[in-house]
Amino acid sequence: MATERGRYYRDPAGGPDLISITNALSSIAKPALVPWSAGMTADAVIADPIAIARRARTEPTALRRELVSVHRQYTERAQDLGTRVHERAVALVLNTPYPADPEVEPYAIQLAAFYRLWRVDFDRDIEAIETTVVHRRYGYAGTGDAWVWLATGPHGRRQLWLIDYKTSAKKPDTVVYTEQPLQLAALRHAPVLLLPDDTDGEAFKVRRTGLLNLRPRSHRLIEVPSGRAQFAAFLAATRTARYLHSAPSAYDTILPPWAPGSPDRKAA
Repeated sequence: MATERGRYYRDPAGGPDLISITNALSSIAKPALVPWSAGMTADAVIADPIAIARRARTEPTALRRELVSVHRQYTERAQDLGTRVHERAVALVLNTPYPADPEVEPYAIQLAAFYRLWRVDFDRDIEAIETTVVHRRYGYAGTGDAWVWLATGPHGRRQLWLIDYKTSAKKPDTVVYTEQPLQLAALRHAPVLLLPDDTDGEAFKVRRTGLLNLRPRSHRLIEVPSGRAQFAAFLAATRTARYLHSAPSAYDTILPPWAPGSPDRKAA
């Protein structure tokens, strides 16, 4: 569920709401976002400089508001595309109908190519898709994309992977962000898996974790660490997020009578 503090999961067992993994990770500073958002704004100006110059003279306030929001619009479009790709991925694995979506289909083709490359049999090799895991002790929950058996062990032995799909129209398929291993660590270390009837099941014993970067013309599986160090870092992020979500937005100011700016200074 979405709240003013970001997304939280309602616990079917009736306990406190559980912070989502992505919500917790939003407390981590991302220095690359500043130049990225500036680049989005620059692209918008470069795309139509004459119109921008005209509007700068005739309606500067509205123009500024629109330019400030350019990166948010791009983010919302990217998030919507990611959601649709995930829905298409579920339809691919379950072999269920999916409405025609020309923007999504190139990613679905790459996902299908990945499964063919690894000779994944959906009935035999996929344990779960789009499944929510819960860690009540630490108060978080999240949804994993796919638990898949791949022949990556010695002598071709199968190993269980937890894989998270990452989509982008422009970024190289080699991109990994620093918080992404923490996301997979949180999913991997959650002990409870929610079954379709919202009862508790035992989480899978995952051997390896990776990002499956899906691009319109390529894909790449990148193994990332998700051990104790990454899990500890994630838990620190949850503590930071909860503090920020509960901290007051303003504080009372108490000045001694002799302090500069005190209303009682003259009287003192």
